Amino acid sequence: MPAPAIRPVVTRADIKAFVELAYRINGDDPHWVAPLRDEVKATIDPKKNGWFSHAEAQLFLAERDGKVVGRISAHIDRLALEMPPEQGFGPGTGFWGLFEAEDAETAAAVIAQAEQWLKGKGMTRALGPVSLSIWEEPGLLVKGHDHSPTVLMGHHPARYQGWIEAAGYTPAKKLLTYDLDITQGFPPLVQRIIAAGEKNAKIRIRKVNKARFDEEAAIILAILNDAWADNWGFVPLTQPEIDDVGKKLKPLVFEDLIMIAELEGEPVAFMVTLPDFNEPLKPLKGKLLPFGWAKLLLWLRKPKARTMRVPLMGVVKRLQSSRMASQLAFMMIEYIRRSAVPNYGATRGEIGWVLDDNQGMIAIADTIESRINREYVIYRKSI
Repeated sequence: MPAPAIRPVVTRADIKAFVELAYRINGDDPHWVAPLRDEVKATIDPKKNGWFSHAEAQLFLAERDGKVVGRISAHIDRLALEMPPEQGFGPGTGFWGLFEAEDAETAAAVIAQAEQWLKGKGMTRALGPVSLSIWEEPGLLVKGHDHSPTVLMGHHPARYQGWIEAAGYTPAKKLLTYDLDITQGFPPLVQRIIAAGEKNAKIRIRKVNKARFDEEAAIILAILNDAWADNWGFVPLTQPEIDDVGKKLKPLVFEDLIMIAELEGEPVAFMVTLPDFNEPLKPLKGKLLPFGWAKLLLWLRKPKARTMRVPLMGVVKRLQSSRMASQLAFMMIEYIRRSAVPNYGATRGEIGWVLDDNQGMIAIADTIESRINREYVIYRKSI
């Protein structure tokens, strides 16, 4: 099979072709959840994605015989370049993502094009797939193809793994998600830890107040940036990104599903839980018309979701090696569980992603008897 021609995305027609390719390649996968097209376009639009305030990207299309057969983004995050190398990024680190290909030859060609662009910008190593920010959809799905992803998680054809590895990439980091049954109470040990915390006058677990959304978001962000600062792949969230996330996720914010833990009146931990928006989204196949928008609005007014996802949680750094950290985590998980089951009809939870060397979170996941249900890999290569 001849190698495809690769060209940069320039026109509106190019952008449309770039977006539509994912629907054509993945449309027959019963577990793929088609994103809303306007959301995809906003992600790659520098005017609508705050990530571009500290990053640059170039999109590419692959064509063969006049047909689009592949796509990729090559991008550089200036904040990632400033991170310590021992945390995964640092000077010389570029990225690629938004990867789709119809065949192995196309996969090799678009990855090579992304590498060439990064090298031209002075980068010496490439990580991927990361689409586009580490806070958006990082990693390639390598385990868990037999079920649909939850909200804000990716889903990729199994064949992509072999194609990426054939291009000389090796795993840099594995990201895990954990599945658990939330219809049953947690093990007796966890229940005792929660009960002890409830008797501790210094601890307060509270719901967020949506009427003070910006203030609550600032509290969560402060804890997040402290708690995650030493993690592999950490890049601080900027205000433009926070504003974008706020607009996108505010409709999914329900006060009894997001908890802030206070110790002696000081916010020290948080847990964000989202009802799985992919459940009402999946049947729409990426289209809001003619009736999709009405169905989503109705669902958002009073959501019922089988699954609850915990995309983010954190405990301030000074408490992370203490028993208090796990106690606060167990209390927040339990309080959210008590709301999620009766109020939203939830039967399962999904925690993640979790770095595969995050021993604290893995210990918490193991203790509440959850199991790994999906694995993602971020690959690396010297270029």
